Amino acid sequence: MISNNIITGMNTKVKLSGSDHGSLVADPTEGESTISPKRLARIAGVLYLLVGLFGGFAEGFVGPKMYVAGNAAATASNLLANSGLVRLGVVADLFNATVWIFLGMTLYLLLKHVNKNVASAMVVLVAIGASIVCLNTVFEFEGLRAATGAINLAAFGTVGSNALVLLLLDTQHYGIFIAQIFFGLWLVPLGYLAYKSAGWFPKWLGVLLIVGGACYLVDLLAQFLVPDFGQKIHTFVVIPSAIAEISMVVYLLVIGVRTSKPEKSILAAE
Repeated sequence: MISNNIITGMNTKVKLSGSDHGSLVADPTEGESTISPKRLARIAGVLYLLVGLFGGFAEGFVGPKMYVAGNAAATASNLLANSGLVRLGVVADLFNATVWIFLGMTLYLLLKHVNKNVASAMVVLVAIGASIVCLNTVFEFEGLRAATGAINLAAFGTVGSNALVLLLLDTQHYGIFIAQIFFGLWLVPLGYLAYKSAGWFPKWLGVLLIVGGACYLVDLLAQFLVPDFGQKIHTFVVIPSAIAEISMVVYLLVIGVRTSKPEKSILAAE
Protein backbone atom coordinates (compact mmCIF):
# COMPACT_ATOMS: atom_id res chain seq x y z
CA MET A 1 0.00 0.00 0.00
CA ILE A 2 1.22 3.49 -0.82
CA SER A 3 0.38 4.72 2.69
CA ASN A 4 2.61 2.05 4.23
CA ASN A 5 5.51 3.03 1.97
CA ILE A 6 5.13 6.68 2.88
CA ILE A 7 4.98 5.98 6.61
CA THR A 8 8.06 3.74 6.37
CA GLY A 9 9.91 6.42 4.44
CA MET A 10 9.10 9.10 7.00
CA ASN A 11 10.24 7.13 10.04
CA THR A 12 13.46 8.54 11.50
CA LYS A 13 15.69 6.43 13.66
CA VAL A 14 16.52 7.99 17.01
CA LYS A 15 19.72 7.03 18.78
CA LEU A 16 21.96 8.12 21.64
CA SER A 17 24.67 10.61 20.72
CA GLY A 18 28.23 10.34 21.96
CA SER A 19 27.89 13.38 24.24
CA ASP A 20 28.16 13.13 27.99
CA HIS A 21 24.55 14.17 28.38
CA GLY A 22 23.29 11.17 26.40
CA SER A 23 20.89 13.41 24.44
CA LEU A 24 18.67 11.94 21.76
CA VAL A 25 19.38 13.06 18.20
CA ALA A 26 17.84 12.04 14.90
CA ASP A 27 19.98 10.13 12.46
CA PRO A 28 19.41 12.03 9.18
CA THR A 29 20.49 9.08 7.08
CA GLU A 30 17.44 7.18 8.27
CA GLY A 31 14.95 9.85 7.24
CA GLU A 32 14.89 9.05 3.54
CA SER A 33 12.40 6.94 1.69
CA THR A 34 13.31 4.08 -0.60
CA ILE A 35 10.73 5.34 -3.12
CA SER A 36 12.52 6.82 -6.13
CA PRO A 37 11.00 9.78 -8.04
CA LYS A 38 10.22 7.58 -11.04
CA ARG A 39 8.40 5.02 -8.93
CA LEU A 40 6.45 7.71 -7.10
CA ALA A 41 5.54 9.30 -10.45
CA ARG A 42 4.25 5.97 -11.74
CA ILE A 43 2.19 5.46 -8.59
CA ALA A 44 0.68 8.90 -9.29
CA GLY A 45 0.04 7.79 -12.89
CA VAL A 46 -1.89 4.71 -11.75
CA LEU A 47 -3.95 6.78 -9.31
CA TYR A 48 -4.65 9.41 -12.00
CA LEU A 49 -5.75 6.67 -14.40
CA LEU A 50 -8.15 5.30 -11.78
CA VAL A 51 -9.58 8.79 -11.21
CA GLY A 52 -10.21 9.11 -14.95
CA LEU A 53 -11.77 5.65 -15.31
CA PHE A 54 -14.10 5.80 -12.32
CA GLY A 55 -14.98 9.46 -12.83
CA GLY A 56 -15.66 8.83 -16.51
CA PHE A 57 -17.88 5.86 -15.69
CA ALA A 58 -19.89 7.76 -13.06
CA GLU A 59 -20.32 11.02 -14.95
CA GLY A 60 -19.91 10.03 -18.58
CA PHE A 61 -21.73 6.70 -18.65
CA VAL A 62 -24.11 6.49 -15.67
CA GLY A 63 -25.13 10.17 -15.66
CA PRO A 64 -26.75 10.26 -19.13
CA LYS A 65 -28.61 7.03 -18.40
CA MET A 66 -30.45 8.46 -15.40
CA TYR A 67 -30.79 12.24 -15.77
CA VAL A 68 -33.03 13.98 -18.30
CA ALA A 69 -32.99 17.74 -17.78
CA GLY A 70 -36.49 19.16 -17.29
CA ASN A 71 -38.25 15.80 -17.58
CA ALA A 72 -39.25 14.45 -14.17
CA ALA A 73 -41.11 11.39 -15.43
CA ALA A 74 -38.25 10.25 -17.68
CA THR A 75 -35.65 10.80 -14.96
CA ALA A 76 -37.65 8.79 -12.40
CA SER A 77 -38.26 6.04 -14.96
CA ASN A 78 -34.55 5.88 -15.82
CA LEU A 79 -33.58 5.58 -12.17
CA LEU A 80 -36.09 2.80 -11.65
CA ALA A 81 -34.94 0.90 -14.75
CA ASN A 82 -31.22 1.31 -14.02
CA SER A 83 -31.16 1.16 -10.23
CA GLY A 84 -28.26 -1.29 -10.10
CA LEU A 85 -26.20 0.80 -12.50
CA VAL A 86 -26.92 3.96 -10.51
CA ARG A 87 -25.72 2.26 -7.33
CA LEU A 88 -22.49 1.38 -9.12
CA GLY A 89 -22.22 4.99 -10.23
CA VAL A 90 -22.54 6.21 -6.63
CA VAL A 91 -19.78 3.85 -5.48
CA ALA A 92 -17.62 4.86 -8.46
CA ASP A 93 -17.99 8.55 -7.57
CA LEU A 94 -17.02 7.91 -3.94
CA PHE A 95 -14.04 5.81 -5.00
CA ASN A 96 -13.03 8.42 -7.57
CA ALA A 97 -13.06 11.20 -4.96
CA THR A 98 -11.04 9.12 -2.49
CA VAL A 99 -8.39 8.17 -5.04
CA TRP A 100 -8.21 11.80 -6.19
CA ILE A 101 -7.14 12.83 -2.68
CA PHE A 102 -4.41 10.16 -2.63
CA LEU A 103 -3.33 11.36 -6.07
CA GLY A 104 -2.97 14.91 -4.77
CA MET A 105 -0.93 13.69 -1.79
CA THR A 106 1.34 11.61 -4.02
CA LEU A 107 1.96 14.50 -6.41
CA TYR A 108 2.67 16.70 -3.38
CA LEU A 109 5.40 14.30 -2.27
CA LEU A 110 6.79 14.22 -5.79
CA LEU A 111 6.80 17.97 -6.43
CA LYS A 112 7.05 19.69 -3.06
CA HIS A 113 10.76 20.33 -3.69
CA VAL A 114 9.76 22.70 -6.52
CA ASN A 115 7.55 24.92 -4.35
CA LYS A 116 6.07 23.56 -1.14
CA ASN A 117 3.41 26.30 -0.81
CA VAL A 118 2.11 25.73 -4.33
CA ALA A 119 2.11 21.96 -3.80
CA SER A 120 0.16 22.43 -0.55
CA ALA A 121 -2.39 24.66 -2.33
CA MET A 122 -2.85 21.92 -4.93
CA VAL A 123 -3.72 19.37 -2.23
CA VAL A 124 -6.19 21.78 -0.58
CA LEU A 125 -7.99 22.34 -3.90
CA VAL A 126 -8.17 18.59 -4.47
CA ALA A 127 -9.61 18.02 -0.99
CA ILE A 128 -12.34 20.64 -1.52
CA GLY A 129 -13.27 19.26 -4.93
CA ALA A 130 -13.36 15.68 -3.66
CA SER A 131 -15.59 16.73 -0.74
CA ILE A 132 -18.10 18.29 -3.14
CA VAL A 133 -18.12 15.15 -5.30
CA CYS A 134 -18.87 13.02 -2.21
CA LEU A 135 -21.66 15.36 -1.13
CA ASN A 136 -23.21 15.20 -4.60
CA THR A 137 -23.55 11.43 -4.35
CA VAL A 138 -25.93 11.91 -1.42
CA PHE A 139 -28.43 13.67 -3.71
CA GLU A 140 -27.99 11.03 -6.40
CA PHE A 141 -28.58 8.21 -3.96
CA GLU A 142 -31.60 9.91 -2.38
CA GLY A 143 -33.04 10.44 -5.85
CA LEU A 144 -32.65 6.72 -6.46
CA ARG A 145 -34.35 5.86 -3.17
CA ALA A 146 -37.24 8.21 -3.97
CA ALA A 147 -37.69 6.74 -7.44
CA THR A 148 -37.60 3.12 -6.26
CA GLY A 149 -40.06 3.63 -3.40
CA ALA A 150 -37.55 3.23 -0.59
CA ILE A 151 -38.96 6.52 0.70
CA ASN A 152 -42.72 6.69 1.18
CA LEU A 153 -43.85 9.57 -1.04
CA ALA A 154 -47.46 8.44 -1.47
CA ALA A 155 -48.72 11.78 -0.13
CA PHE A 156 -47.01 13.58 -3.03
CA GLY A 157 -48.66 11.49 -5.72
CA THR A 158 -46.86 10.27 -8.82
CA VAL A 159 -46.32 13.73 -10.28
CA GLY A 160 -45.08 15.15 -6.99
CA SER A 161 -42.71 12.26 -6.28
CA ASN A 162 -41.28 12.47 -9.80
CA ALA A 163 -40.76 16.20 -9.34
CA LEU A 164 -38.84 15.52 -6.12
CA VAL A 165 -36.67 12.96 -7.89
CA LEU A 166 -35.85 15.50 -10.59
CA LEU A 167 -35.05 18.14 -7.97
CA LEU A 168 -32.57 15.79 -6.28
CA LEU A 169 -30.93 14.86 -9.58
CA ASP A 170 -30.85 18.52 -10.65
CA THR A 171 -29.00 19.30 -7.42
CA GLN A 172 -26.52 16.52 -8.11
CA HIS A 173 -26.07 17.63 -11.74
CA TYR A 174 -25.32 21.24 -10.92
CA GLY A 175 -23.25 20.19 -7.93
CA ILE A 176 -20.88 18.52 -10.37
CA PHE A 177 -20.51 21.87 -12.12
CA ILE A 178 -19.57 23.42 -8.77
CA ALA A 179 -16.97 20.69 -8.28
CA GLN A 180 -15.69 21.52 -11.76
CA ILE A 181 -14.28 24.74 -10.29
CA PHE A 182 -11.78 22.58 -8.46
CA PHE A 183 -11.34 20.17 -11.38
CA GLY A 184 -9.89 23.21 -13.12
CA LEU A 185 -8.19 25.03 -10.26
CA TRP A 186 -6.06 22.10 -9.09
CA LEU A 187 -4.55 21.78 -12.58
CA VAL A 188 -3.12 25.31 -12.34
CA PRO A 189 -0.68 24.65 -9.46
CA LEU A 190 0.04 21.21 -10.91
CA GLY A 191 0.91 22.82 -14.24
CA TYR A 192 3.08 25.41 -12.50
CA LEU A 193 4.96 22.73 -10.59
CA ALA A 194 5.48 20.70 -13.77
CA TYR A 195 6.71 23.79 -15.62
CA LYS A 196 9.16 24.69 -12.84
CA SER A 197 10.34 21.14 -12.23
CA ALA A 198 13.75 21.71 -13.84
CA GLY A 199 13.31 19.10 -16.53
CA TRP A 200 11.40 16.45 -14.60
CA PHE A 201 8.40 17.30 -16.78
CA PRO A 202 8.49 19.10 -20.14
CA LYS A 203 7.49 22.75 -20.00
CA TRP A 204 4.84 22.24 -22.69
CA LEU A 205 3.04 19.79 -20.39
CA GLY A 206 2.97 22.36 -17.60
CA VAL A 207 1.51 24.98 -19.96
CA LEU A 208 -1.04 22.48 -21.27
CA LEU A 209 -2.22 21.67 -17.74
CA ILE A 210 -2.72 25.36 -16.93
CA VAL A 211 -4.65 25.89 -20.16
CA GLY A 212 -6.75 22.79 -19.41
CA GLY A 213 -7.57 24.14 -15.96
CA ALA A 214 -8.63 27.48 -17.46
CA CYS A 215 -10.87 25.68 -19.97
CA TYR A 216 -12.71 23.90 -17.15
CA LEU A 217 -13.48 27.30 -15.62
CA VAL A 218 -14.57 28.82 -18.95
CA ASP A 219 -16.95 25.90 -19.48
CA LEU A 220 -18.39 26.35 -15.99
CA LEU A 221 -18.96 30.09 -16.43
CA ALA A 222 -20.58 29.56 -19.83
CA GLN A 223 -22.96 26.92 -18.43
CA PHE A 224 -24.16 29.27 -15.67
CA LEU A 225 -24.07 32.67 -17.39
CA VAL A 226 -25.13 31.79 -20.94
CA PRO A 227 -26.47 28.22 -20.73
CA ASP A 228 -27.64 27.93 -24.35
CA PHE A 229 -24.27 29.06 -25.66
CA GLY A 230 -22.52 27.00 -23.01
CA GLN A 231 -24.21 23.84 -24.27
CA LYS A 232 -23.00 24.57 -27.80
CA ILE A 233 -19.35 25.12 -26.87
CA HIS A 234 -19.12 22.54 -24.09
CA THR A 235 -17.58 19.78 -26.22
CA PHE A 236 -14.98 22.07 -27.77
CA VAL A 237 -14.01 23.84 -24.54
CA VAL A 238 -13.27 20.67 -22.60
CA ILE A 239 -11.10 19.14 -25.35
CA PRO A 240 -7.92 20.95 -24.16
CA SER A 241 -8.67 19.83 -20.59
CA ALA A 242 -9.01 16.21 -21.70
CA ILE A 243 -5.81 16.39 -23.77
CA ALA A 244 -3.91 17.93 -20.84
CA GLU A 245 -4.99 15.33 -18.30
CA ILE A 246 -4.54 12.37 -20.64
CA SER A 247 -1.06 13.64 -21.54
CA MET A 248 -0.16 13.88 -17.86
CA VAL A 249 -1.40 10.35 -17.16
CA VAL A 250 0.53 8.91 -20.11
CA TYR A 251 3.70 10.80 -19.17
CA LEU A 252 3.53 9.63 -15.55
CA LEU A 253 2.92 6.02 -16.54
CA VAL A 254 5.39 5.75 -19.44
CA ILE A 255 8.23 8.11 -18.47
CA GLY A 256 7.61 8.98 -14.83
CA VAL A 257 10.01 11.88 -14.48
CA ARG A 258 13.24 12.76 -16.28
CA THR A 259 16.11 13.02 -13.82
CA SER A 260 19.54 14.12 -14.99
CA LYS A 261 21.23 12.90 -11.80
CA PRO A 262 21.13 9.47 -10.15
CA GLU A 263 17.78 9.04 -8.47
CA LYS A 264 17.63 9.76 -4.78
CA SER A 265 14.89 9.59 -2.21
CA ILE A 266 12.66 12.67 -2.18
CA LEU A 267 10.86 12.01 1.08
CA ALA A 268 13.58 13.19 3.43
CA ALA A 269 12.36 13.88 6.94
CA GLU A 270 11.83 17.55 7.59
